[in-house]
Amino acid sequence: MLVVEPGIAPYEKEINGLKEMQDVVGGLIQAIYPYQEPVAIVCNEEGLLLQLPFNRSVEGGYGGVFGTFFVCGLGEENFCSLTPEQVKTFKQKFQHAEILLAVKGNDLETLKVPARPKAPPQPKGRDKPMERG
Repeated sequence: MLVVEPGIAPYEKEINGLKEMQDVVGGLIQAIYPYQEPVAIVCNEEGLLLQLPFNRSVEGGYGGVFGTFFVCGLGEENFCSLTPEQVKTFKQKFQHAEILLAVKGNDLETLKVPARPKAPPQPKGRDKPMERG
């Protein structure tokens, strides 16, 4: 799957099952299908109500997505992995972060800005640097 966080460049992540999907988006999931290609954008169903930060605009009358979302493939009956070509396509599509400037209906005015790379996770139990003695 390809995870897209507000302000962060898209990155690949393995996501298995409903619980992990909900953990990634921070709540109840909603899938939208704005593309001809067999992919879905899975986001937090209550992103706007929860006042999650604006993430990226989505064409096709969908407006924008608030909060973290992921892009996944569509299988016969459920979500599946993206093909390498789809990963490349959607990394390119969402490579820039966006700042929401104005909204008129479902039309958004945004400013594209460079996205930051995802920071590597900090090792557990290492809140402060080790002291040398």
